[in-house]
Parts: sequence; structure tokens; C-alpha cells
Amino acid sequence: MKNLAITGTARKELGKKAAKAERKANLIPCVLYGNGENTNFTVSEGELRKLIYTPDIYLVELSIDGKKANAVLKDAQFHPVKDTILHVDFYQVSEDKPIVMEVPIKLEGLAEGVKAGGKLNQAMRKMKVKGLYNNIPEILTINIESLGLGKAIQVGSLSFDNLEIISPKNAIVAVVKATRAAKNAAADK
Repeated sequence: MKNLAITGTARKELGKKAAKAERKANLIPCVLYGNGENTNFTVSEGELRKLIYTPDIYLVELSIDGKKANAVLKDAQFHPVKDTILHVDFYQVSEDKPIVMEVPIKLEGLAEGVKAGGKLNQAMRKMKVKGLYNNIPEILTINIESLGLGKAIQVGSLSFDNLEIISPKNAIVAVVKATRAAKNAAADK
């Protein structure tokens, strides 16, 4: 998991009016959940760009008025029309407590069904897993070389070291669909 340092300032006032004033000053209201207490703070919009607008996952090293904490991005809320960031939630991590995160999936290899004229369709881009934060990889790599024509890989058939898969077991990760050309070639045989 990549690291990213973000510096924030504790919020003195809470509520809609204060949050609206902070957004006008290009500050984003944030909350850090964890260890029995919630910390409200603000971060400049520029510091959050690299964290929000990327498919990568990060371990965020938060510094709020000198207090340091390690956290992961839990949720981000966006304006429905302008698509600007309205609010961000962070979840504090510890060495001994597992967390749930969505990790990007990368398919590796050339499927046998594609060689036979099929078309590969990646149905799932991220998979929800549970584990200690230092065991969670940046990308979950899945080998698809043995995937035949008309066959699919489901979440239930996968396993990763030190991780528990939370996504539904019957969800399809990737499938090789038969094209017209592949069907015609199979009918000619």
C-alpha cells in the first residue's frame, strides 16, 4: 500500500453553517473515526486530490494540529451537480485490528477462450477484502490463462494470503464470452 501524508487543522465549529464557510475557503470538512473518538478537521482541497481521484489505495499519514494518526479513506461525498468534494471520512488503522477495503483487480495472462476467438469481459474492477492494513496489497492479481470460452471466474473460487474476501461469493470477476466468429468456428468443426 502506498503512503500519503496529509496535514489538517482541527475544526472549532461544527454544523452546516461552519462547513459551508469552510468550503468557500477551499477547505474540505473531514472526520477521523477510530479508537473510540471522532476527530473533526479540515484539509485543503489540493491535498485530497491525489487521494480521491486515483484508483490506487493509500495509507494516509494524518497530521492534525501536530497529532499524528495512520488512516485509510473510508468514504467521500461529492456535490450532485458540481462534482466537488463535500466531505471525507477516514478510518484510523492499528497494527492488530483488521479493516475492510476495496482493492483494485488486475487480470494477468491471455485467456484460452480469447485465443479461441472469445471476448474477455472484466465484470469487477475492485474487490472488498478484510485483513490487517499491512497485509492488504495495492492490487489483487488474478491469472486468467486457463479461462476457457464461455467460462467465468467467480469470487468464491479465489483466495489470497492473509486476506478474507468480503465480496459476494457468486459475483463474477471475469468472463470470456463467445463471439459470433467463435460460435461459427465451433459449428464448422
